[in-house]
Amino acid sequence: MSEVATAAASTGEATQPSRLRAWRPLIVQIAVLVGILVAFAIWLAVAPLSATERNTLNPGTLLELTGQHLGLTFVGAVLVLVIAIPLGVLLTRKPFRGAAGPILAVANFGQAAPAVGLIVLLAALVPDGFQASIIALVLYAVLPVLRNTMIGIRGVDERLVEAGRGMGMTSFMVLLRVELPLAVPVMLSGVRTALVLLVGTAALAAFVNGGGLGLLITTGINLYLFTVLIAGALLIAVLALIVDWLGRVVEHVARPKGL
Repeated sequence: MSEVATAAASTGEATQPSRLRAWRPLIVQIAVLVGILVAFAIWLAVAPLSATERNTLNPGTLLELTGQHLGLTFVGAVLVLVIAIPLGVLLTRKPFRGAAGPILAVANFGQAAPAVGLIVLLAALVPDGFQASIIALVLYAVLPVLRNTMIGIRGVDERLVEAGRGMGMTSFMVLLRVELPLAVPVMLSGVRTALVLLVGTAALAAFVNGGGLGLLITTGINLYLFTVLIAGALLIAVLALIVDWLGRVVEHVARPKGL
């Protein structure tokens, strides 16, 4: 018994450094992003900006635009998850597998079409800029989640599925207890990709009065305020990287042990 306990303790000690190594890139990434934001805040406080630039880049406006941008991203992400994950699961079931090809082709249309053209087209059909932007964002970001959900479930070892059925599980129980838990890493990778796409594409909502940090870019272009344009692009890029970091953290935490 003592030998077993010693072996278990040594195994636990051995896995501890590996866990720390796995977290190290995430810690470095968020530290760099925070450093960039701090440097941007310092630059904003001391830079010789014109009155128009100072008014456009004041902290209150930046926080308001960031909130709008996150609102677009959050609503779009929720709708993408609600649509893509159940649909992806459904298309892996035997009666619906034949429909997978046509549905993936339709979902691929969102990314095949230019994002600006899609948003402007929907703005012509939907009078509210926020709603038009949300529809365009969902069409643009649904494919990675849908595809990865299907790939993750299809990639589960068929022997594990048969073992679950041999234990008396129903098809629904096998899906919940075997297939979905093992498909989580691949599914989360698709969700992370979709979130980054949403943050980046949400900048285009400013062209149809949908709000968000893209307004800084359009203002910079229209008024030839290149400082404002660069500041808007920088904030959107940092926000996308922070969302990607959060997705990596969730992916790391939710990954089943042993995978």
